Amino acid sequence: MANVLITGAASGIGKAVKDYYLNNGHNVYALDINSIDDQDNLTSFVLDITNEDSLLKVKQYFVDNNVTLDLIINVAGIHKMASLVENEYCQIKKVIDINLCGTMLVNNVFHDRLDKKGRIIIVTSEVASFDPMPFNGLYNISKTALDCYAQALRQELNLIGQKVITIRPGAIETPLSNNSMVDTKYLADTTKLYKKQANKFVNIATKFMGKPLKPEVLAKLIYNVSFKKNPKYIYKKHQNIGLVLLDILPLRLQCAVIKLLLK
Repeated sequence: MANVLITGAASGIGKAVKDYYLNNGHNVYALDINSIDDQDNLTSFVLDITNEDSLLKVKQYFVDNNVTLDLIINVAGIHKMASLVENEYCQIKKVIDINLCGTMLVNNVFHDRLDKKGRIIIVTSEVASFDPMPFNGLYNISKTALDCYAQALRQELNLIGQKVITIRPGAIETPLSNNSMVDTKYLADTTKLYKKQANKFVNIATKFMGKPLKPEVLAKLIYNVSFKKNPKYIYKKHQNIGLVLLDILPLRLQCAVIKLLLK
């Protein structure tokens, strides 16, 4: 029976991961800004992962109750579709704080509660390895930086026998995925610089996104990977073939294609 810490566990991928571990008899310690219904073998904490004081209180709970973690699974994240030069700084900072800094803070705070053979799993995104699309740049920047952080952490913890595993999912059927389309429409309604392009982007994104994957499928992958003797460093799931093909093109041609599509 493993002790598993999961961020973003109240909904979407995090909830599916939480449920998968619980259903297989493990102890789950769940973090989320929203409350989570009580379940057997579940201890939940309502907090903001960017708030160090809140995380330190949870760490003290682990110390007081002699809890050692086998897994830290970083899922929490938000999406923001925006024009980089029109978006308010507070929104830019929020995305970076939650998607990147919050994950870094969680791992920093709880690492000394991680077993010497424990593992850290970091859920980034398929976009982390692709060149950014227009209006998705802020999210892409945060996830690419998170992917880079995962590799840097992997290099360090590998020296002391702990594994870091990166998961890069494509579109998953979650509130975050659904809200991204709402966010795209909001961008089209509010932008002053890209009114025509943003409206076209809404239509293209709707078709381009494809059918999202059920979060339970990704949860099963994460679960299996977490106990695999020799896991890969990076796992990709449900990649968008359109993004894959576009990323193959030289940057100049990528820009030309996108400009033509949104003309």
